[in-house]
Amino acid sequence: MRRRFARGVLTLGLAVVCLAQMPKPLEKDEPGKDITLPNGAGINLRLMEHGDKDKLLAFARALPQDDLLFLRTDITEPAGVEEWMRNVDRGDTATVIAEASGEIVGYASVHSDQARWTRRVGEIRVQVGANYRGVGLGRQLAAQIFQLGQLRGLKKMAAMMTPDQAGARAAFEKLGFQVEALLQDWVVDRDGRPRDLLIMSHDLEGLSDHVTA
Repeated sequence: MRRRFARGVLTLGLAVVCLAQMPKPLEKDEPGKDITLPNGAGINLRLMEHGDKDKLLAFARALPQDDLLFLRTDITEPAGVEEWMRNVDRGDTATVIAEASGEIVGYASVHSDQARWTRRVGEIRVQVGANYRGVGLGRQLAAQIFQLGQLRGLKKMAAMMTPDQAGARAAFEKLGFQVEALLQDWVVDRDGRPRDLLIMSHDLEGLSDHVTA
């Protein structure tokens, strides 16, 4: 069976989004939105910019290794971040950055292919720094990326992970995502070991207004 690298995963820190209170979407060249998390931390949410390259590298290199196993590109390397930014420039990817005291502490992305048969499907990825997990930052990032996905005309969101990532699967299930497929030995990790791939999806138009944190 053909193997490939998995293309993204929702990592720890995503809380459940209340879509009845969708935020105003972020726009390019705007300063972003300032929020205060329940623990009192001040966060600025904004769209990713080219000047974020060094900050993104620092953020990625501080993540636990397990969080880096199944990303679309290796964002611990400059070339990987540059490819990510090219995807943003082409309109294939939209990324929201969370910044605190001048440092990136999390991000959320939605990526869509331009092929006719998949251009209405977006792949969601959320990464939150270890010190900002469990305090609502994942929920804020997810709310922004769902809004951007809807504005881009996406009809379905997909998430990919390994079956043993129970926390990520539980968070998606609370959002209404359902398992679409389990592919055995479909991906390989950084050490070349085969891993199963779990695919979950949800129709954006059908996301519940009654989901609570």
